[in-house]
Amino acid sequence: MNQRQIAITVLAAGTLLLSACAEVRPRAPVHPAYAHAMSDLRAARWALEHRPGDAAVSGAEDVAITEIDRALDEARRAAWENGQNPNARPPIDTTLNRPGRLRQADQLLRRAHDDIAREEDNPRTRGLRDGVVAHIDAAIRATDRAIRDVEMRR
Repeated sequence: MNQRQIAITVLAAGTLLLSACAEVRPRAPVHPAYAHAMSDLRAARWALEHRPGDAAVSGAEDVAITEIDRALDEARRAAWENGQNPNARPPIDTTLNRPGRLRQADQLLRRAHDDIAREEDNPRTRGLRDGVVAHIDAAIRATDRAIRDVEMRR
């Protein structure tokens, strides 16, 4: 073996040794439902924003939309912290049972709640998850209030 071959062999062995000793960082646990919940939240927001109605109902709808926006902001941060693409757009649930955009929004919000409220393995995002759930719950309450307002006028 000549000196050049020895140098290449030593360099290759050193590279292998360094790569074997390098710290391997475990990937953050993934909360797989963030993207799906965000899709449902966007659809619920659209349903609320595009529902024709009177001023009394639109006040509750405005509260729900604001809470959905807050939930989406926190869900994006939580998805990012979990190594997910916060801009992923999986299809929304298409099996909505009840007619009317308020009821559709209510169903979508409840599905988003169920997706997000699952156990979170990543301790860094538990607070974000809890915030998302709180905003979704507030949006559900506001949507339910809008539904009651509509039903009372019938």
